[in-house]
Amino acid sequence: MHMLVIERSVGNAVLATVSGRIDISNAGAFGESLSAALANANSALILDLSGVDYISSAGLRSLVIALKSSQAQGKAFGLAALQPLLLDIFAVSRFNIVFQLFSTVREAFSKLAPFALEELDRR
Repeated sequence: MHMLVIERSVGNAVLATVSGRIDISNAGAFGESLSAALANANSALILDLSGVDYISSAGLRSLVIALKSSQAQGKAFGLAALQPLLLDIFAVSRFNIVFQLFSTVREAFSKLAPFALEELDRR
């Protein structure tokens, strides 16, 4: 399955819904998608990873680059709705300590972009 990123604005934040596998073959494109989504976000970028069934070290590297970029720009960055395999990968790599992980997209918005919750709920 190919990796796909669908981005949409929600208030001042951006929700990027990611699906498929993220590996060496598409990590560069994934990183470019994250960079573009971050540029479009005024306050926060939240990734819905519920549709991602695998991420390699190359994909994790793209996430780290996006996190550092968000920090440099003063924007919040969170990952939501990870499947059990992704949670395991994040725990083994200790990236569960590096990233803000949320059980649901709504929980991520409530913590990182509460001003956008009303618009999120309307959709």
